[in-house]
Amino acid sequence: MNVKRIHEPARDIPVACDVDLCVVGGSATGVFAAVTASRLGLRVALVEAHGFFGGVATAGLVSIWHSILDTEHRQPIIGGLTVEFAERLKRRRGVVTVPVSDDIYYVLNTEEAKIEFDELVREARVRPFLHARFADVALEDGRPVAAIIEDKSGRRAITARMFIDASGDGDLIARAGLPFEKREDPQPPTTCFIVRGLDAFIRNRPKFSLGSFLHEGRTLDMPHGFLWSRECTGHPDDVMVAGTRVPGADCSDADQLTAAEMEGRRQVRLICDLLRAEPEGDGVALTGLPATIGIRETRHATCLHRLTESEVLEGVRFDDAIANGSYRVDVHHSDKPGLTFRYLDGREIYAVPGRPSVRGRWREERAANPTFYQVPYRCLVPRGATNVLVAGRLMDADRGAYGAVRVMVNCNQTGEAAGAAASLALSAGVPVADVNTTALRQALRQGGSVIL
Repeated sequence: MNVKRIHEPARDIPVACDVDLCVVGGSATGVFAAVTASRLGLRVALVEAHGFFGGVATAGLVSIWHSILDTEHRQPIIGGLTVEFAERLKRRRGVVTVPVSDDIYYVLNTEEAKIEFDELVREARVRPFLHARFADVALEDGRPVAAIIEDKSGRRAITARMFIDASGDGDLIARAGLPFEKREDPQPPTTCFIVRGLDAFIRNRPKFSLGSFLHEGRTLDMPHGFLWSRECTGHPDDVMVAGTRVPGADCSDADQLTAAEMEGRRQVRLICDLLRAEPEGDGVALTGLPATIGIRETRHATCLHRLTESEVLEGVRFDDAIANGSYRVDVHHSDKPGLTFRYLDGREIYAVPGRPSVRGRWREERAANPTFYQVPYRCLVPRGATNVLVAGRLMDADRGAYGAVRVMVNCNQTGEAAGAAASLALSAGVPVADVNTTALRQALRQGGSVIL
């Protein structure tokens, strides 16, 4: 049979539950959105495609949560559920704090984090839907009224008065007809992995660097990108490595996502084979692969405000700020090796493993520099939306700004803000664009967020 389409007869879809808010995407961002809204009195459903919550922090094996301090490492600029979650994990010895350039980062045990996300969702009485793939949205008069999911029970609907798209890829807004854009050169995705047995290299080669080992003096059948690694909390000999990349992959497209997943794993094997071929490589073992490739960039919602690189690097303050950050601008290039860092103090570094870094400045030196930047609420409100918000890497930001705000500690805050804004919009009976941002900032402050 050679046909391009198959007709599916119309059918009635059973409603699995009726709630005030449906959150699509169960990353840390999505969980924090759902929990915040539930704590503020909403009935909330949370849809996640995997069998556990946490997104990149669990499924992607990216166990690092970056600084909650300003660039001078003095003032806390991030609180709320990010800090609460880390404190909860400490009770299970599921997180450690490590010094990084005079700062402190959280390193999560990804397996303990999976269970702790469950506990957070359960305690908040959020209705979870795991192994549930968001498939479509039902509209009435152009307004979303139900999320359609596919799970083991078949095709079902979740009716709601408000929706948050925390899918990362903008699946809900795309199907709802809300505006978005895709860039021609998205930052490439990375397959992280866990490897054991690098201790022999470190003992016998005092200056051993995995990035230099891979990229100095050899031609690899993989893009020359950027590599970093971090010891894991589960086993003392395990190291999480982020060194693969798949340039040009649009992971919001099913076929390209499939190809990227397989290409990422091919690159992982290539790296492990090169290590095993060395005299110190007998003990090298691949001990962990992610449930999903780490996607940096696909769709961006077109919102009431687009955060710019200049606003980030100059530390512009916003009256409706709902998140703070100090992570540098970090743009992984798709058209050339390596990445570019830009810092709030004016420094710029172009870094490629195995090559000397190129250091310069994006602006002249000043007597004083901003120590953090902000994300305004308007970056979470899609143009034309009445009952839909976005959170996480869907926020509206230009290429440079996005290179800074896309990390998890920043995205986490946008989840909390979207959850609180959904509650305020419903209680006031107003569209999401008309939420009182003074009240929003106060609600976040009462929930433990740092509001500056």
